[in-house]
Amino acid sequence: MRTLKAIALIIFVAASLSAAAQTKTEVIKVNGECNLCKKKIENAVKASVITAKWDPKTKLMKVSYNPEKTSPMEIQQKIAAAGYDTEKVKASDAAYHALDECCQYDRNRLAE
Repeated sequence: MRTLKAIALIIFVAASLSAAAQTKTEVIKVNGECNLCKKKIENAVKASVITAKWDPKTKLMKVSYNPEKTSPMEIQQKIAAAGYDTEKVKASDAAYHALDECCQYDRNRLAE
């Protein structure tokens, strides 16, 4: 019985270490304005990442993900598809203009 418990413990620890090794964390600049933006930005990537937290003040999103399932570029493409510009991917004009008025930041100011 002790041997069985020891084997189970070893398997559990090995699986935990393996899962932790597969997780990467990135910080991505995402343009937005308010808490509604926060909800939309985080929801845009929710299905493909482990965690995502965007700060409206700093415009930075900390995201943890499995690199075997997604990449920073794919994450930014999903955010842009939701209407928000990131540091590497600009949202289409149609996606940007579909945002609520409170979420439409000044894109011209950002380009300067």
